[in-house]
Amino acid sequence: MHYDEALDFLYGLTKFGFNFGLGRIKHLMGLLGNPHRHLRVIHIGGTNGKGSTAVMVARVLEAAGYRAGLFTSPHIHSYTERYLINGNPISEERFAALLTRLKPLLEQMVRDGHEHPTEFEVCTALGFLYFFEEKVDFLVLEVGLGGAIDSTNIVENPLVSVITNVTFDHMDYLGRTIREIATVKSGIIKPGGHVVTAAEEPDALEVIAAKCRENGASLLRVGKEITWELKEAAPTGTAFDLRSPWGSYTDLKVPLAGQYQVKNAATALGALEILRHVHGVKLDFPEDLRRGFARSYWPARLELLSKSPGVLVDVSHNYDGARTLRAALEGIYHYRRLILVMGMLGDKEREKVVGELAPLADTVIITKPLSPRAGDWQLLATEARRYVGRVHLIEEITDAVDAALKDAGPEDLVCITGSFYMVSDARAYLLEKLRCNKDGTATLW
Repeated sequence: MHYDEALDFLYGLTKFGFNFGLGRIKHLMGLLGNPHRHLRVIHIGGTNGKGSTAVMVARVLEAAGYRAGLFTSPHIHSYTERYLINGNPISEERFAALLTRLKPLLEQMVRDGHEHPTEFEVCTALGFLYFFEEKVDFLVLEVGLGGAIDSTNIVENPLVSVITNVTFDHMDYLGRTIREIATVKSGIIKPGGHVVTAAEEPDALEVIAAKCRENGASLLRVGKEITWELKEAAPTGTAFDLRSPWGSYTDLKVPLAGQYQVKNAATALGALEILRHVHGVKLDFPEDLRRGFARSYWPARLELLSKSPGVLVDVSHNYDGARTLRAALEGIYHYRRLILVMGMLGDKEREKVVGELAPLADTVIITKPLSPRAGDWQLLATEARRYVGRVHLIEEITDAVDAALKDAGPEDLVCITGSFYMVSDARAYLLEKLRCNKDGTATLW
């Protein structure tokens, strides 16, 4: 298969939907010789902040001279973004070649009476095979959905398990209460393991701590054993100090905006300290920490594409994400008017998200994510009109972006937010449309 054919085949597997359980992925990995058992894994789950935390851990390992694999999902623009080694994505040719090798094994599974693996199971298996063959020193592995029920949870002995936080998302699959969701997410905690969490909800912490006791696992808590102090929150990045049981580290910076990134950095520090002091991984702190954090760029997370007019993209696809975006809009960015472009999937807490963000806006433009899960996307406009007078419905994402840019003055801020599907398309269009000048102003092509 060529790359386009491989993508068509993989996307065709979405017909199998969400089909949880580890039986299919275990069988498939067995046919491949179980390459995942030979990888040194840092397993990162949670509701929000997984990707940012994962990239910080990976970048610090890279700064220390290691070959660090990074598996994340979903991607922003290209499926190859899901498989990074020291920041470089898998080539399209290698991706297609690996999927070509997997395809007959999938067909064999069906002939032998097994269910066909889902898209994400195949995506995960491809990643394990790739990182094994590339002989990475470490694999930073982001959970796809949940924890116990996720295909990445085939990993048996991770070096450290991380649960960034536990909030409401994917309730149809994970549960309707924080306790139920935490129970699923804590499924990545393994016997005799080591756990780091930044979860704050008492019910979530109670579930995670109980799971650690049950498995004889150690627990580091951000806000307790690991603390942080925010020094500066700016549109171009965040400066802070961190403290762990093993040391204090000052004047650290990440090129990621948002007060919440300090908590992600503290969570990453916890995982790295376990690597250093439990597993004997050689890391030169604070220098590797400082250099790795400074390289921790992650697109579409409070990403400012231009300053005049301000154009901000952010994948705040659930209520907790909307709260952190609101904190940033109120505390970091300065603007005359806020023009909000939103598009969300139908299975999200759309009313709560709109309630957080719409009151800050002068104008709201509602658009439609290109996904069968978009549902009745126009209902967002009804919700937005409860808070703001100027609300527009523009179905095509590129037309919605054009309308926002046309409406924006030099001192205004256009904020494009919502699902990965919508933000991905909007960001790709903006990167073609905006030419950013040296002074931060934007020129339209």
